Amino acid sequence: MARGVVPTLREIARQFGFRSVTAAADHVRALRKKGYLLHHPRLARSHGVVVPGGESSTRRSLVNVPLYGTIPAGFAAERLQESERSVSIDLESLGLRGRSQIFALEVRGDSMIGRHIVDGDVAILDRGVTPQPGDVVAALIDRESSLKTFVIEDGQPLLKAENPNYPDLIASEELLIQGVLVALVRKLS
Repeated sequence: MARGVVPTLREIARQFGFRSVTAAADHVRALRKKGYLLHHPRLARSHGVVVPGGESSTRRSLVNVPLYGTIPAGFAAERLQESERSVSIDLESLGLRGRSQIFALEVRGDSMIGRHIVDGDVAILDRGVTPQPGDVVAALIDRESSLKTFVIEDGQPLLKAENPNYPDLIASEELLIQGVLVALVRKLS
């Protein structure tokens, strides 16, 4: 079965170990009757998954967000950005329609546990958003990356750790915000 293509009844039967195409057709018919599948008569491979709210799943809002490696949520560290793989995200479910500047980084460390961001989470960031005080950001501070809360104190920007075991970071040379956190993906083991 090709990804993103609705399978034929024969492919469904083979995938689920049904002895006949009729058994697969019966299951598909039951799913349509229960409201889980939408079907367009007289069109091949025309089933669509029903999304809450009555729309069929067209996968238009599903995008592959590039995953550019890891980002320290601890002490800042030097990092290279190379797209390793991607994370598929439904932008509409996150309220991110039409955004094209989304990228992802895997969190390493525990300096953001106060914001419920833990080691292994995948941070979904938007480089097209202007950071506001209180936003969690991916930043380059003196050429080293870190994931922290963006704060302004006494007119000076700083990166605040959300774990008392880590210091806040103040730039001695340069602070460059690379993206604002818009979502987290957590894989439960």
